[in-house]
Amino acid sequence: MNTQQGSELFSAIVAAPFGAMGIRTQDKQVRELVYLPSHYEEKAPQDAAAEQAAQQVLRYFADADFRFDLPLVDAGSEFQRRVWDAICAIPRGSVRTYGQVAKLLDSHPRAVGQACGANWFPLVIPCHRVTASGGLGGFASSDDEHGFTLTVKRWLLRHEGALPIDVPWQQQSIFP
Repeated sequence: MNTQQGSELFSAIVAAPFGAMGIRTQDKQVRELVYLPSHYEEKAPQDAAAEQAAQQVLRYFADADFRFDLPLVDAGSEFQRRVWDAICAIPRGSVRTYGQVAKLLDSHPRAVGQACGANWFPLVIPCHRVTASGGLGGFASSDDEHGFTLTVKRWLLRHEGALPIDVPWQQQSIFP
């Protein structure tokens, strides 16, 4: 059994190409998905919802076209859910800017960014597909260019075909 500090918060932890993915469940639903650094060890699913989420997360890592079908806890404000719905409509391999999503919703880019940062279900709600107008932007409430979460965002965009694997972000335009 994994006794690593913090692992008790998760109903399962699966290995990911960028580190690990923590899965929290509650009342037979997925409560939260969390990007974790590689020092987190895998943890076997503790319940059926965690098992289902773990299997689907691993399927996504193997196939970027995989579509999630998980029982998710009702989360977020009405506005956040509108932003998340718009994000879910962005096709794999594509990105939209915070401004483009904001215009679609008659809102503001900063509000869209805040809704992205409040996303409880990354991967399922692919907020990594939303970028700044001049580059990668922030991710998971971080804008540290060399930090863990932006490394995750780069991996996810490459995995989905939005970025070539061998071209650094700064030299690659992903905007139409």
